[in-house]
Amino acid sequence: MTIDQSSILIVDDVSSVRYFLNQNLRIMGAEKVAEASTGQQALMAVSTQHPDIIFLDIELPDSNGHELLTRIKAIEPNCHVVIMSAHSTVENLKRSVEGGASGFMAKPFTPQKIHATLNRICKLPHA
Repeated sequence: MTIDQSSILIVDDVSSVRYFLNQNLRIMGAEKVAEASTGQQALMAVSTQHPDIIFLDIELPDSNGHELLTRIKAIEPNCHVVIMSAHSTVENLKRSVEGGASGFMAKPFTPQKIHATLNRICKLPHA
């Protein structure tokens, strides 16, 4: 899988986070990047757009990212999900991995962290 061929969905209720991530992904070569600000929008996008990679915030106004991860994996089991959180706790990391996440990024993140995470995911086989 390559970044320029991947369909990516950013799920975060903070517009500045979505913008920063979107801009960095595009600089890295991503051409198909969609955004959602709620869990409901995310589920709709997963069902209709079938993204390859999702950057998913844990804390959304209408849902919990861990529960959303489970629902996303039920719809798109081969999708790579990167959990994002300002709360980089062992519990959050553990729940993310157990839920099937392909990665975890603590906020605030740098362009280098986005790049490293994406490079690692693009090398992973689909589940």
